[in-house]
Amino acid sequence: MKKRAAGLLGVVMAAGALVQAAPASAGTTAPPPFCQLALGSTTSGGDLILRVLSGTVPPSAGASTWGGKDLMPDNQIKVAGGLGLQVNADQSGVSRRQYVVLGSTLNLLTYDVKGFSGEVDPASVKRTPVGGGWGDARYIENSRYNIGNKLARNSAYAVIGDNILRWTVDGTSFTRKATYAGFSAVKTMTLISQTATYDTFLANTRAGALYTIRIPVTGKPVVKVVRRTTWQGFDALVASKCGTGTMLLGVDKETGAPYLYTIGHANGTATVIKGLGKVPRTFGEVAYSRYYDDTQDYDQLSGE
Repeated sequence: MKKRAAGLLGVVMAAGALVQAAPASAGTTAPPPFCQLALGSTTSGGDLILRVLSGTVPPSAGASTWGGKDLMPDNQIKVAGGLGLQVNADQSGVSRRQYVVLGSTLNLLTYDVKGFSGEVDPASVKRTPVGGGWGDARYIENSRYNIGNKLARNSAYAVIGDNILRWTVDGTSFTRKATYAGFSAVKTMTLISQTATYDTFLANTRAGALYTIRIPVTGKPVVKVVRRTTWQGFDALVASKCGTGTMLLGVDKETGAPYLYTIGHANGTATVIKGLGKVPRTFGEVAYSRYYDDTQDYDQLSGE
């Protein structure tokens, strides 16, 4: 309990309070009335900006704060995965980890934050290359499935060309690569559900459709249409937990317009989607990521 409290404190101090309503009762598809999304945004200069978006109508946004400057070289960031925090063993601060594509190389970015104030220790910033050939990736993610506070499954994903790719992450190595073809229409995705046996993503297409894509540990992906039109404008999607459903941010990078939604437990075309409106900000960053505590199972996604 002490470590869990410290982990939540790290999120609160670094990015604002994460508040969620009580989970919906069994069988309920409607999302809870109020949730928040902690967002990490990376600039072209390699700086991190932290924001908290609130699921009010219309949406609201807390003050933007620096999460770290010069974490990456200028004009190199292409896409970024989820931004996970881990409480240090002595609970004196937190470390952060995130997969990022810099140029054409996938890197694991890690660094320490002094105390819970959000001040990055410059000497701790490390970019570990994983491999090349990632310059055309339009989405990456790392799903670390925890049971209690123990890591039970570690999977990495990418969308490149016609394919969704999945690897098992073993330490710093990507192994057991699986390739799923037929996804050239996917514009971008976001992780919405994690279990011991599958991960589920919400994806939009260039033609405007919205789908769930469940990728099991073994077997082929299961694709379900959620909506057939109007979703083509978003270049980035970011999801966070909202009861048994999802809070979803969509960003149109051409205009900088961010829109917020709450989505009930995914169930094909019967999925409940509530548009909350435009967030009162203009976003001008390159990459957007969910900021979460990745050391405990309580912060895992359960949108499908």
